Amino acid sequence: MTRVDDIADKLRRSERITGDEALVMWREAPLWLLGELAVAAKRRVSGDKVYYNRNFHVEPTNLCVFNCRFCSYRRPKGSPEAWDYSLEDIERIVRSHAGSGATEIHIVGGVHPDHDIYYYAEMIRRVKALMPGAAIKAFTAIELSYMIRKAGLPTREGLQLLVDAGMESIPGGGAEIFDEELRARICPEKGSTAEWFDIHRTAHRMGLKSNATILYGHIETLEHRVDHLLRLRALQDETGGFNAFIPLKYRNYGNSMSAIGEVSVVEDMRMLAMSRLVLDNVPHIKAYWVMYGKQTAEMALGFGADDIDGTIDDSTKIYSMAGADDKRPRITMAEIEEMARNAGMRAVERDTFYNEITR
Repeated sequence: MTRVDDIADKLRRSERITGDEALVMWREAPLWLLGELAVAAKRRVSGDKVYYNRNFHVEPTNLCVFNCRFCSYRRPKGSPEAWDYSLEDIERIVRSHAGSGATEIHIVGGVHPDHDIYYYAEMIRRVKALMPGAAIKAFTAIELSYMIRKAGLPTREGLQLLVDAGMESIPGGGAEIFDEELRARICPEKGSTAEWFDIHRTAHRMGLKSNATILYGHIETLEHRVDHLLRLRALQDETGGFNAFIPLKYRNYGNSMSAIGEVSVVEDMRMLAMSRLVLDNVPHIKAYWVMYGKQTAEMALGFGADDIDGTIDDSTKIYSMAGADDKRPRITMAEIEEMARNAGMRAVERDTFYNEITR
């Protein structure tokens, strides 16, 4: 038997693989085998279900104190493409979705140089007052770390202030790549790996659930990717607080790293499958359809993904500004059901916490 066969047998027995074994599979296993193993691992967790939710995004600003090399979203103050919504603007956006049946409001944006945690707590209070039945998933760890430090508060106290205002979970953005040396090359100004982990570890200890991400397909190596996954697996062993992992593909339009191009769909599938196989303790792997496009997201269901995110309703610009195919992202229930059916699975509506919803 080859080493790939030995590792595949471990995975079929639901045994944990090491970082070295993950590298062997990533480099040497045929794509069909990774798909087979990842789907089997997915089915042990969620059977034939493909999860989605009814959600929309609020992106308060694309002004940001950081200037990451991979970012196509940020604009400098004074740019005709910059926006900075007032609290009243935010309320108008939320009201426009009030009858949509959304169960989640996802709030992320640039790290604004002036707004503090008390401003964002007030934002959450106003949003929650308008849609009390929807869960608020708000602010990446980098946004949270900045606003909490700006207020001079300990991490736990800052998070509690936002929880008291109505925040119920945390998205996974801002992780990018955890290797400190590489992070210093692609986002030197940004909050550190240690800050990202401090926010999520503290949130988990408070009972908050969160997601996690990776930004892949730029100048990182497979070793960097595996290291990233292993660090997440270790925190999940410690806290159990991650609901889902979302591999985020680097898109190269309109940023200072554009010359490096983008990785292939085959590499996307390997990334998804290996995420499912390494992160044996994270319940869900999300193929974010807004980033991949609907066809590729459907393909991802054959490589271990069991979630495609939500209906979105044309409410996010982060990936459309980076060159994603769908410039006005929205998806219907019928499309989601067809995607799942084409993959031999069934679509199941969920809330933020993966409770199933029957309407």
